[in-house]
Amino acid sequence: MVAFALAALFFLAFCVSARRDRRRFLNAVLFGLTFITSSFALLLQVPQLPRWLAMPVILLVFALPTLGILALGVFLVVNGLTMVRKEGARPPNLLSMAAGLGIFGMITLLLLVGRYGSTVAHGIAATLTLVVAYVSFIFLCFLGYAFLYGRIKVRGDVDHVVMLGSGLVAGDQVPPLLASRLRKGQAIYAAQLARGSRPPVLLVSGGKGSDERVSEARAMADWLIEVGGVPAEHVRLEEQSRTTEENMRFSRELMLADDPGYRCVVVTNDFHAFRAAMMARKTGVNGQVLGSPTARYFWPTATIREFVAVFWEHKAVNLGICGLLVAVGAAVTVAA
Repeated sequence: MVAFALAALFFLAFCVSARRDRRRFLNAVLFGLTFITSSFALLLQVPQLPRWLAMPVILLVFALPTLGILALGVFLVVNGLTMVRKEGARPPNLLSMAAGLGIFGMITLLLLVGRYGSTVAHGIAATLTLVVAYVSFIFLCFLGYAFLYGRIKVRGDVDHVVMLGSGLVAGDQVPPLLASRLRKGQAIYAAQLARGSRPPVLLVSGGKGSDERVSEARAMADWLIEVGGVPAEHVRLEEQSRTTEENMRFSRELMLADDPGYRCVVVTNDFHAFRAAMMARKTGVNGQVLGSPTARYFWPTATIREFVAVFWEHKAVNLGICGLLVAVGAAVTVAA
């Protein structure tokens, strides 16, 4: 059981960190390290296990991830084709297809280098593998913890329900993606009313884009009042923000003005919830972030886009580690 000591330490650190604040990216990394060290510890037990149990453990640690990578590649390519068919061939819609093709490209490269490559080619392939492995690890940390974070239930009453804006269609119409957020916020509002509590303020946040006739907040407020049946006096607008960070900062200022001890929830789409939660922590918003449903075909591309944004937000650390891996690979290649 000594082999599991490191995994236990990482798990304990994860629990302590998540208890302090669920919105930290450190939680995701500790969660991933717990999984990796647990798998390694499990593998070390194989020689001591009976044969009937050893084989399933080996399959669990090696075969399932390998098959999972292949299945993921196929899924991402198929999803990319679906995105192009339904949303058009704009660059953001090609992310899932590019990721799937990247998986198969990496596999092909390793097979070719392993069979025909020179020493230098082996070194370059090994270095690239290290960088890809690191980025993949961070992505899986993000994905796994984002899934856990999405299971959070906020108990008790809140003073404000902040709904983050997104682009409008036809200049003033709420698209399905944004309507999903509004329905989620309306459901929180209705549930609090049903408990006999004071109704929360529905704070809609979003400025006016260059191609929009009204602010996102104005369109959201109109939807809540006209479609959702929410009384106008229970809706408040924040119409200055242009980014998620500004959504949080400007909404926080309004909530603080109402009550310095406010408690809120922030509503966005499920793929955006964890990143928005990190932004809420950064800007000092006192509340967790809840996600509303997103069309299944849209989720993979949107999640990859969110990961790229999170990766770049921590670019000093991530690019530093990638640079270190490249330097180590280059040094080993030259030495060989």
